[in-house]
Amino acid sequence: TPLLGVESGPSLRLALMSFGFKYGVPLDADFVFDMRFLPNPFWVPELKALTGVDEPVADWVMAQDGAQEFVDAVVQLMGPVTAGYLAEGRRYATIGIGCTGGRHRPVALAEHLRSLLAAPGGPHFDVVHRDLERSAGEGRPSEPGAARGS
Repeated sequence: TPLLGVESGPSLRLALMSFGFKYGVPLDADFVFDMRFLPNPFWVPELKALTGVDEPVADWVMAQDGAQEFVDAVVQLMGPVTAGYLAEGRRYATIGIGCTGGRHRPVALAEHLRSLLAAPGGPHFDVVHRDLERSAGEGRPSEPGAARGS
């Protein structure tokens, strides 16, 4: 069974972009998924300093109720979408996956989706972790308590 409904032929490039809502939604995202329904590893002392690319965080996120169901739903949703994009001549789409700060949950989910969906002959995946390196206290200046730039 071809992944995401894509047979051989013209290729589709999908960007999986993790991000933090407090830094703004990616303007070029075709789809945006909100991971704030999952518990936040930021509040787990041994995970707080790590990110979603670290195995303990990724394992913890994927073990939460609803995480695997989310992954299954995204795969199910994107099948007809990617097939339709190819039929309409589109060759690129961006899937934004966000949470509050963009360092734990969406990073782990984007990496998990890439590992699941990457297959020979299927879509090519670029994974971008837009806000991974931002500090935990950084926010937009208009937000109460956000760090102020000079």
